[in-house]
Amino acid sequence: MKLSDLFGDDATIDPRAAGATEVSGLAVDSRAVKPGDLFFALSGAKTDGARFVEAAIAAGAVAIAGSHPPSGGCRVPFVATPNPRRALALAAAKFFPKQPSTIAAVTGTSGKTSVAAFTRQIWQRLGFSAASIGTIGLVSEKRTIYGSLTTPDPIALHHQLDEIAREGVTHLAFEASSHGLDQFRLDGVRVNAGAFTNLSRDHMDYHPDVAHYLSAKLRLFHDLVVDGGAAVISADHDCSAQVIEAASKRKLRLITVGAKGDGGGEGIRVTATTIDGFAQRLELEHRGRRYQVHLPLVGEFQVENAVVAAGLAIGTGSAPDQVFAALERLEGAKGRLERVGEHNGAPIFVDYAHKPDALTKALQALRPYTKRKLIVVFGAGGDRDAGKRPLMGAIAAENADEVIVTDDNPRSENPADIRAAILAAANGAKEIGDRNEAIGKAIVGLTQGDVLLIAGKGHETGQIIGDRVLPFSDHDAVASVLAETVA
Repeated sequence: MKLSDLFGDDATIDPRAAGATEVSGLAVDSRAVKPGDLFFALSGAKTDGARFVEAAIAAGAVAIAGSHPPSGGCRVPFVATPNPRRALALAAAKFFPKQPSTIAAVTGTSGKTSVAAFTRQIWQRLGFSAASIGTIGLVSEKRTIYGSLTTPDPIALHHQLDEIAREGVTHLAFEASSHGLDQFRLDGVRVNAGAFTNLSRDHMDYHPDVAHYLSAKLRLFHDLVVDGGAAVISADHDCSAQVIEAASKRKLRLITVGAKGDGGGEGIRVTATTIDGFAQRLELEHRGRRYQVHLPLVGEFQVENAVVAAGLAIGTGSAPDQVFAALERLEGAKGRLERVGEHNGAPIFVDYAHKPDALTKALQALRPYTKRKLIVVFGAGGDRDAGKRPLMGAIAAENADEVIVTDDNPRSENPADIRAAILAAANGAKEIGDRNEAIGKAIVGLTQGDVLLIAGKGHETGQIIGDRVLPFSDHDAVASVLAETVA
């Protein structure tokens, strides 16, 4: 592809090089540059990509793009662009041009993974070839590739979109993280419908304040959903009005969902919920018509996730009757309030809850099933928002009957310091640093009427300690303990 074909009018390219320079690949890491690549020298919080221009050229880069050329000049054509991150995403979209014809993106603090998974499942029930991309990776009918980033980098994302479109995927639901939105990673994706779940404290190590966090989320509706697309918004939260306003300014098709949803119009109103074993019975209203739905999921927050997913399916053209019928066949996303076993008649759940609001919701969802004690095992990640640690300690102490504080992903921090910050607000909690040991002791102590929640890591299959990722899975830890108790 010609260098000039990858940029818009806001970029400045040497006119002699623009048409002559052939680009065979894109790169943002100088160590990954291959001969023929265009290297994007991005400025970050810790370093300036311009420092690596010479290394990229030595590796075979035929052109460089960035906000400014290196101080010593550039030996290959240089493209100056005012927003290199956005330019990268748009160039990736041109380099990998194929995308599924129907794309839905979901943002919010909690629920993104479940909504993306539920939307994919609904579409599949309706006969479409569907996929989802997010925290648990890529999931489609043909393959599952587990990942770790909620929103991949633009090159990986657009390459993936191109691949799955060529494989026949027509419908895609993906998670739009605040980092991904703020860093323009999603630009160039043709989003037909955007969804918003909720907003609570998270990523305060990245965002200076909650207003900045919300502003990043709103980019989905301000900039990314196509003209005439749909906006599906959970209407039951304090900031819902701001999201609704953003969508209304764009004149997007507005679908509000939840207890305050517009059930008489485009939206979905939840008029009643009743616990039915490890499931729930819902009464929904849409366009003035009432629906009875048996939702095979635990937790009030899963009701929100399910109706947001239903809104995305309806907002992208699916028939409401078929969508609501598909809700009765939903399966929870891996590691999202997932029942993974039981001991002495006490159920054991694994959940990804690693932020205050999510931990509250998970514990409150399990309280109705607790006849004796609700036990929680959890920790907090290192090198992340330290302010949420005492908040989560207080939430655990308030909502659980027994609390065991353990390690999550300590990364470069001292694990004992992280645990201490949680314990300071969790009166009466036990401290067991080794996560495997903590899970084992919690399970062995279970009796009839108890419920155990193991929170924080969910689907993850590794534990980050220092600069190493050691194999570890809450699922495997539970299975190992249960196998020993049977033996």
